[in-house]
Amino acid sequence: MTSVAPAVAPGSASAKQPRVRFAPSPTGFLHVGGARTALFNWLFAKKFGGQFLLRIEDTDRQRSTDESTRAIFEGLEWLGLTWDEEVVYQGANVARHYADAHRLLETGAAYRDFTPAAELDRLRAEAEARGEVFRFDRARVMLSEAEVASKLAANEPFAIRFKVPEGETAWDDLVHERIAFPNKDIEDFVILRSDGTPVYNMAVVSDDIAMRITLVMRGDDHISNTPKQILLYRALGADEPQFGHVPMIHGADGKKLSKRHGATAVGDYQHQGLLPQSMLNFLALLGWSPGDDTEVMTLAELVEKFHVRGLQKKAAVFDTKKLEWMNGQHLAQIPIAELAAIVAPMFERAGLATAADLSARAEWFHGVLELLRVRARLTDEIVAQAGPFFTDTVEYDPDAVSKLWRDANAAAGILQATHDRLASLDAWEPAAMEEALRTLAESLGISGGKIFQPLRVALFGLTVSPGIFDVLLYVGRDRSLARIAAAVQFLKNG
Repeated sequence: MTSVAPAVAPGSASAKQPRVRFAPSPTGFLHVGGARTALFNWLFAKKFGGQFLLRIEDTDRQRSTDESTRAIFEGLEWLGLTWDEEVVYQGANVARHYADAHRLLETGAAYRDFTPAAELDRLRAEAEARGEVFRFDRARVMLSEAEVASKLAANEPFAIRFKVPEGETAWDDLVHERIAFPNKDIEDFVILRSDGTPVYNMAVVSDDIAMRITLVMRGDDHISNTPKQILLYRALGADEPQFGHVPMIHGADGKKLSKRHGATAVGDYQHQGLLPQSMLNFLALLGWSPGDDTEVMTLAELVEKFHVRGLQKKAAVFDTKKLEWMNGQHLAQIPIAELAAIVAPMFERAGLATAADLSARAEWFHGVLELLRVRARLTDEIVAQAGPFFTDTVEYDPDAVSKLWRDANAAAGILQATHDRLASLDAWEPAAMEEALRTLAESLGISGGKIFQPLRVALFGLTVSPGIFDVLLYVGRDRSLARIAAAVQFLKNG
């Protein structure tokens, strides 16, 4: 039996320093599933004082692009999942993959297969016609030394296949505990194609050995690759890493997450107003639990709480509403100066203010953000709600007008009295404004709400806004009084 003993617990005196890797293929965007895998590996490395490495698996030259590679870098950097050593490009190591495959050939762990591709296609088709699953038959291709020499002399192309031994291949998975595969169910697999290029499992094992990887943590769709890779490690005389296979991410319908469920690229969420710490927090809870009811965590808290015991076997569900809720929680907690730095470019793109303007009025800008962030789940929503604090005039929402200014004459009278009372104030601060308007309501024999609601429409154009006295403070004295006067004229002009 071929098996892998569990490694020593990270952090113990005899444990190797953990070395983990994230190994995406640059054939598209950074998927949220890939980002979650990267995060788990990064957390493991930081928790146990190890290294997090990045390998770009670019051996598929037809599908790999520089644009996808950049998207991977940018996505990881936005999330703060920085790597500890130079990026490894798998395509640069093909010579080593080739040499390792030939070393297995020399030791008898692999053999040459001269079967033409057309012949393999014919055998597969015949098996399908019989309703059978095609399995490669080693006996059909085993040749004598003389026959091999003759074919080599004739320059006949050949693939190299790994000779799967008898028994079973098992390992203690960090997530799924013991997993075993009968070797009879693993056909002799190609490790080097007839054109000399390595197959996935050969390249991965060769690179992981060279990078001294101690733990391979990846999606559980790779479980079927693991016994083949373990066999290659052993045949190459290398120590096997630990393996951990985390659950897949599903949409709300229980199917594997895809574009039909909405955005699946990390970059999309970056541009939809999410904070990176929110995305990290949300991704961490897709297939992992801290062991208590804690949901909102900073990256430092995730590192502190992370342990492989919390990794779950069942598929995780990507809930966009939960992600937005999570983002709202982080928006409320992030230091205001940090939030200002994030959203300032968004305000500039929206044409509300320049970065220089916001920097010059930093205290005021921070105050506005404090009002808006508690009402937002996305940074985009903060910008969308901020207009009345930056513009000289506001547009009145028709629903607000019909609801709160239904009696135009009465509303105009109340707003005129409100304007006059506020204009008489010496101090433009919330306590004085509240006292003045509540006293006005008493003198008019109406409730405070009968003043505050029409005033809200005059100042903000809507039926909802931050606290009315905070709005007055941050819109400012002159602009507030001008808006109230403009509302009175609007109502009088019908």
